Amino acid sequence: MPRASKIAAMGVALFFDFAVAVALLARPATAAELAILRNGFTIRHEHRLVMGSTTRLYLAVDDSNFTDVPTEEITGYEKDLSIPVPPPASSHASVPASSVSAKSEFARSGSVKSGPAPPLNEVVNVASAAYHLDPDLVNSVIHAESGFNAHAVSPKGARGLMQLMPGTASQLGVNDSFDPQANVTGGSRYLRELLERYDFDLVKALAAYNAGPDRVEQYRGVPPFRETRAYVARIVHEYNTKKTAQEKAAKQKAASARAPSKAPNKAANKAPSKTPSRAQGAPKPAGTTVAVESPR
Repeated sequence: MPRASKIAAMGVALFFDFAVAVALLARPATAAELAILRNGFTIRHEHRLVMGSTTRLYLAVDDSNFTDVPTEEITGYEKDLSIPVPPPASSHASVPASSVSAKSEFARSGSVKSGPAPPLNEVVNVASAAYHLDPDLVNSVIHAESGFNAHAVSPKGARGLMQLMPGTASQLGVNDSFDPQANVTGGSRYLRELLERYDFDLVKALAAYNAGPDRVEQYRGVPPFRETRAYVARIVHEYNTKKTAQEKAAKQKAASARAPSKAPNKAANKAPSKTPSRAQGAPKPAGTTVAVESPR
């Protein structure tokens, strides 16, 4: 190749490299943030796009991974100061059509599309927020259905954490019932539909989840099946126990917060007493109870 041609080729290559570098530098800088949900959990994301009632949280810089969350369930954002864990290079996610509604899109996508699987409590809380359910209720259903075994299969063929039958899973847009995210999202959507169907009568909705809506309508309530009645009783008892414990803990916390302000007055009005004997022992410190409030 003539010397002039070589110099021209090198010039073109250098210009191309320079153009690529400028393009990369010109990309907007992104800083990971945490979306704070109403239920107390957070979702780490690189950037976001608010689309009316739905906010799309992009989990990667290249927009290949994202999750859609109802905008009203996000209470705020804050900088993520933790060290990010990069997702696998081979992971990809398809972008759903824009015409799909927020809830249907959330159910089809199964929340997060790739990367390390999020903890189950995060999956439950995101799905519960999408369908306006109490995460404690969803967890109680999962406990009764599969004992938190993502690969559970019933004798009748129900699969996964929330034991979706193949036909039901197909109607809900769940392609893989053994995928915790897709299963919990689909199961939460189905539970919400049943609650709306029975005017938010939890007992009837749970009975329909276990025995099917046809049986509930046939018997105008909980079917007289031992399995179904035990199933409903177990979930209602567990759920009510959680709520009672949370309310008790909250009251104890409020009481303990008021107690210290009264203690100095009692001590000041008290006459000096003799040194307590060994039988009396030292006064016990006031116990501290941490309230475990129900995520909203």
